[in-house]
Amino acid sequence: QVQLVESGGGLVQAGGSLRLTCAASDRTFNMHSMAWFRQAPGKGPQFVAGIDWDTYYADSVKGRFTISRDNAKNTMYLQMNSLKSEDTAVYYCTARLGRVPRTPVVTDFTSWGQGTQVTVSS
Repeated sequence: QVQLVESGGGLVQAGGSLRLTCAASDRTFNMHSMAWFRQAPGKGPQFVAGIDWDTYYADSVKGRFTISRDNAKNTMYLQMNSLKSEDTAVYYCTARLGRVPRTPVVTDFTSWGQGTQVTVSS
């Protein structure tokens, strides 16, 4: 399994921006589907955005979040703009070798980071 480390979380006011980073250890990073999930207090994990040879998003973040990757650096990013209080959650980076469905669930992925907290104050 690939080792994943997230960074970039923090406290931001509503309407602000943050960029999350996920650093991966595996040299086959470019062969992995990557995604961001989030989990708010008292709620189950929620898919946010994914990237393989394409990008795809949950409806709740379309137009506000942008997922990208730099295969040369084994790194994935999530640019989050126009943040809302409902975006408050722990954000997790995840990966698996090969492709995943366009509406993935937790069990579609095999490697997970430790999570980074994003708190949006209203």
